[in-house]
Amino acid sequence: MDFLVEFEVRAPEGTPDSEVKRREDAEAVAAAKLVEQGHLLRVWKRRGAAGDTSVLGLYRAENEAQLDVLLDALPLAEWMQVAVTRLDAHPNDPAPQAAFNGSSLPNPRLAPVYRLEATVGPPHELGESAQGRRRIVPLTGGTFRGPQMSGKLLPAGSADRQIVLPDGTALGDIRYTLQTDRGDLLDVHSRSVRHGPADVLARLARGEDVDPHDYTFRASTRIETAAPGLNWLNKGIFVRVGPRQSGGVTNETYLVG
Repeated sequence: MDFLVEFEVRAPEGTPDSEVKRREDAEAVAAAKLVEQGHLLRVWKRRGAAGDTSVLGLYRAENEAQLDVLLDALPLAEWMQVAVTRLDAHPNDPAPQAAFNGSSLPNPRLAPVYRLEATVGPPHELGESAQGRRRIVPLTGGTFRGPQMSGKLLPAGSADRQIVLPDGTALGDIRYTLQTDRGDLLDVHSRSVRHGPADVLARLARGEDVDPHDYTFRASTRIETAAPGLNWLNKGIFVRVGPRQSGGVTNETYLVG
């Protein structure tokens, strides 16, 4: 079942700013966990007068009793005024499953995992091979941040091994290592494709900054880690989007739920 939940959050008068910040940070972590579990689908802020703290959330739960348990467990629960509206299916709903003749299979959802800003070194051009023009682009450093973790990219062994086809399409075999602020290591492996109009790909090849909406870059990603608190990464399938820039790459990785 889907529910529209409206929150009004007001901290008791006299609450220290440090306590408000602590709970807000804990709320962000709890929300990310609900996204991972498939209970929190979307969140909006209501546009209103200055000081309006209303938030709208689209939740999914088996029933209202389960939803109550989820909401009561939120770190800001005791400061919230909550209004819940159950949402039922409408025959004119243009939901994605309509394209598959009313399939009852669950719809995929995307939950943000991290945003990586990485620097790159000069590419190593290996030349033409049987598969296409081969080059290796080293990843020389960078930082990442997400709802549940942040840290840095370790340059040793991190690189984008590309094959460039005659039409300019780039097929990437990207491997890099991330280290969280807690010292946990993540081994990341992506298979990517970048394609678009010939003139746009030519500008990218010249190292120009190009609007990422003018071409397509997508990657499927797997993440491996031995960190007990991040074991959910080993079980996930991830997708990555992001532009190639003259000084590096910026990309966002999402968990497919």
